[in-house]
Amino acid sequence: MAAIQSNSKQLDLLARLMCAEAEGDGQLGMLLVGNVGVNRVLADCLDFRDT
Repeated sequence: MAAIQSNSKQLDLLARLMCAEAEGDGQLGMLLVGNVGVNRVLADCLDFRDT
């Protein structure tokens, strides 16, 4: 998994997203959800930019 710069607020938000989306899928499910989140940041897609 790629490493990206983040602050504690962003890290907390990613952790909350991982739990909310994959709580019933265990650690692997949460890891996969986190990976998608990181990929979206790295892709720098217009759909995922702050406005």
